[in-house]
Amino acid sequence: MAHQTSPHPPPALTAVRPSPEVPHRITVLAWRDLANPASGGSELLVDRLASGLADRGHEVTLLCGGPEPSVDRAYRVVSSGGTYDHFLRTPRAFGRSVGETDLLVEVCNGVPYLAPLWHRGPVMCLVNHVHTDLWDQRLPSPVARVGRMLEHRALTRTHSRSLMVAVSPSTADAMARMGVPPDRIHLVPNGVEAPAPLLPESDEPLFTAVGRLVEYKRIDLLLRLWERVRPITGGKLVIVGDGPERARLEAQAGPGVVFAGRVDEAEKHRLLCQSWLLLHPSSLEGWGLVVTEAAIRGTPTVGFEIPGLRDSVVNGSTGLLAQGESGFAAAWCALALSAERRAATGAAARRHAEQFSWEHSVDRFQAAAAQAVALHRSGRAGFRRTSAEPSAPTMAERS
Repeated sequence: MAHQTSPHPPPALTAVRPSPEVPHRITVLAWRDLANPASGGSELLVDRLASGLADRGHEVTLLCGGPEPSVDRAYRVVSSGGTYDHFLRTPRAFGRSVGETDLLVEVCNGVPYLAPLWHRGPVMCLVNHVHTDLWDQRLPSPVARVGRMLEHRALTRTHSRSLMVAVSPSTADAMARMGVPPDRIHLVPNGVEAPAPLLPESDEPLFTAVGRLVEYKRIDLLLRLWERVRPITGGKLVIVGDGPERARLEAQAGPGVVFAGRVDEAEKHRLLCQSWLLLHPSSLEGWGLVVTEAAIRGTPTVGFEIPGLRDSVVNGSTGLLAQGESGFAAAWCALALSAERRAATGAAARRHAEQFSWEHSVDRFQAAAAQAVALHRSGRAGFRRTSAEPSAPTMAERS
């Protein structure tokens, strides 16, 4: 039986308004903007945090690769180059287009910006997940070794005096195993937005997978399992998302599979409401935002027992986490064939998701930002709490 974990988000913190203790001007370094066609959960997290901070009176700038968005944002977006060359161009673009900032936030998604080497002010590092095996899955072996080395050194050496933010206990655990002191790792879980009025479950079996079509999402595995499950459950499997693997996956798909591509929020809402199950065969996640998005609509998840999903899915309560392919197929069939069990699991998923909100995420991020500035001022490798602001929960303090 899969190991059961029950994520308990830290108590909600009182909203913090800009003050001498909380940095007013915040600059975020990230790979992509939310408008990028390749955007995903990391970009959504940055957008919700940046928008929430801007709504509270902070001046927020996102410095990222790729084109600048055509839509207005509550925060400023500056392009520092293309998809990959912007990592080298960011220091100069920061000096030219941003200049003064009270806190620099480096979003470390594998390739580091090494901000502490070229910025003398306070720096905070935000980590969605440690890439581990993803390097070998996505890059040739020699390049993968370099990637692992860069990520490890960035988190344990370059950021040795920075405060770290992890989006889940799984990510915090991975960072601690790398050598990051647990008392410098602060948890800022992803939030979820309250949905539009819910729609009823589909009369016919409907199963949905949502995500970027890349190798580690393992949609190819899901398609193989569908051939085992379909004769038992019947129905339709909808794949939402786009990416470099789409043509190969479409050629592999059998009967009953629909590739919907990228969909708007209204269509995603409809699918997540009407689906019997969300299927999430990924090999690694920082959290799994779509799991919470499905859960808030009363739709349970079947996934693998992996980092990230251990935090967003309460195994046996809000969904089922499998150890292997046969276990995944069995969990899929078990929930699909029992309307009563599926309804109970979906209700538990919704109650659990209601504990998370973007407002609380911004609260915790603000508190961590205040501590990052205090850490920089103290000039030591620990962190100092201030009596004026609530402290962000650390890995060691999580319940």
